[in-house]
Amino acid sequence: MNLIEKYFSDLTSEQRDRFANLGPLYKEWNAKINVISRKDIEEIYERHVLHSLAIAKFVSFTPGTEILDVGTGGGFPGVPLAIMFPQIKIHCVDSIGKKIRVVQEVANALSLENLTAQQIRVEKVKEKYDFVVSRAVTAFPDFVRLSRHVVKKEQKNAISNGIIYLKGGDFQQELSAFKKCVSVIELSDYFEEPFFETKKIIHLSI
Repeated sequence: MNLIEKYFSDLTSEQRDRFANLGPLYKEWNAKINVISRKDIEEIYERHVLHSLAIAKFVSFTPGTEILDVGTGGGFPGVPLAIMFPQIKIHCVDSIGKKIRVVQEVANALSLENLTAQQIRVEKVKEKYDFVVSRAVTAFPDFVRLSRHVVKKEQKNAISNGIIYLKGGDFQQELSAFKKCVSVIELSDYFEEPFFETKKIIHLSI
């Protein structure tokens, strides 16, 4: 929790309470349904919560923004973003039902009324959203092909509608087809912990 307050000092008391409860909630549910590795569950605030909140450093979403979190797993980045931006709507989807159950249980425990969750593959999603967010569920070109159909055309934020993708390592080859409409942001520009040295945000305008 101290790690979150280190980079987000203006949290409301409700946000603090929700972030403080995240760690214990995920440890409890992870013991029942394994959605986070045992190594990572001990570092949940750095490797999952703060990593997800890099998106909040990149863009402050306008109230009413609608976001689709694809391949959400246990709820990242969707759950931390729903806490950080209570005036937006986030729909978390994953093809694995037990992961969606964890997301729903965590959201219910935190009374996150702006977050919904559904077991569905992204290619079957019919609704439209301002942004698609995800944490590196597949190669970037494949992810774009599967999810770009859900992005709205009407703009309401300071950055263009599209895909916001959290990814690590070397992926320049994956971006070669998107040079004119893609930007890459180093997470080490936001966070000083060594974990973030190779982590990046890809923003693709659609």
